Amino acid sequence: MKLPRVLIVSPHWPPVNAPDMQRARLALTHLRGHGWEPVVLAVEPAMVEGAVLDPLLEESYPADVRVVRVRGIPVRFTRWAGVGALWWRCGGAVRRAGDALLAEGGFGLVFFSTTQFDAFALGPRWRARFGVPYVLDYQDPWINDYYRRTGTPPPGGWLKFNLSQWLARRREPAAVRGAAAIIAVSDAYGKGLARTYPWFDARTVKLLPFGAADSDFAVAARPRPAKPLVDFDDGNFYHIYAGRCGPDMSFSMSVIFRAFKFYLQSHPAEAARVRFHFIGTDYAPPPLGREWAMPIARAEGIENHVREHCYRVPYFDALHYLQKADALLAVGSNDPTYSASKIFPYILARRPMLVVFHEQSPVLAFARQAGVGMRLSFSGPGDINHLAAEVHRHWFVDGGRNRYAPFDAAAFAPFTASNLTARLAKIFDGAAATREGGGR
Repeated sequence: MKLPRVLIVSPHWPPVNAPDMQRARLALTHLRGHGWEPVVLAVEPAMVEGAVLDPLLEESYPADVRVVRVRGIPVRFTRWAGVGALWWRCGGAVRRAGDALLAEGGFGLVFFSTTQFDAFALGPRWRARFGVPYVLDYQDPWINDYYRRTGTPPPGGWLKFNLSQWLARRREPAAVRGAAAIIAVSDAYGKGLARTYPWFDARTVKLLPFGAADSDFAVAARPRPAKPLVDFDDGNFYHIYAGRCGPDMSFSMSVIFRAFKFYLQSHPAEAARVRFHFIGTDYAPPPLGREWAMPIARAEGIENHVREHCYRVPYFDALHYLQKADALLAVGSNDPTYSASKIFPYILARRPMLVVFHEQSPVLAFARQAGVGMRLSFSGPGDINHLAAEVHRHWFVDGGRNRYAPFDAAAFAPFTASNLTARLAKIFDGAAATREGGGR
């Protein structure tokens, strides 16, 4: 018997290394076992400006999964006008390809798993035209008040951000109202939707983190990368952070760097061989990337112990650095809704880990449930000296950075890719059943 097909809309797709495709990528190995045949609709890698490619990503899911790739307008024809946004250049091609695929029939569901949020607006169109229900995956808020509330400059500048938010306020209501189901990486996103739309019930949003797969680390254990950023054999002790940074993470980085400054003062000989390396901290392509860790390191006077490679690296290179590290830094945002999907690969890297996150972040709950890392929470700027003293004493002086306590495998089981895909498939089943009932 043929399985019902789910059309997964994920514009960034392997070999492109982008965080927003990871849920869908990890699910492909398991969806058939739960009654769904996946078909992926993506954008050609050549269309993604500044894309970092990792061919091994294409080996991490079944080779016979159908992936339909579209083009659009190459960035070389639009960058002169200051236009580089992927959806503005390729959204029309995604729409046309989706129309053609859904016209084939056999699709029981559309799943939008991307931070290219304008793609969500295709949901109502396709439901009206083809009768196919859809599920939305909120990996970030579409309408985002964080930058305006805090005065933090948004990526791309205020003009582009305000335009994107103007469009979001016009497109999100219909997309949310018509969705058969909504999942999110943070329960704060459902609450945010309820504040924006009085008719929306936040309790209908299903909390579903990204998870991780041990199989990825088996690949990362192969000899790589060709030109390593870190010399792990030079006798120094390396703390590694791999992932996005930004002004919203300045507080947690300040805590760690100030703690290390205290350590330099109290134990100069031991501190001399401690290093911090930040990798892939900015999304901008070369040569536009900005450093986020180094300015804070300079402000604390420890810049000689810190290195930052702001450009993204291939996915499995990043996992390689996590595995080889002496210790890992899990640096959190001052945005309480921030849920870093990297926490799960960090846990599977099985290294000592220092976790500094906002007290309301779900990351702390995940780490606590798995029983990993030295965990510290903060609520505001007034915590910095207190937290720095804690890190200084327990992480540096008392040797916490040298101790790895194996995580609780049973407690981590709900966060494996296989278990999270099983939960996702149940959400698909319920959403597909609304085809006859008319949706939410």
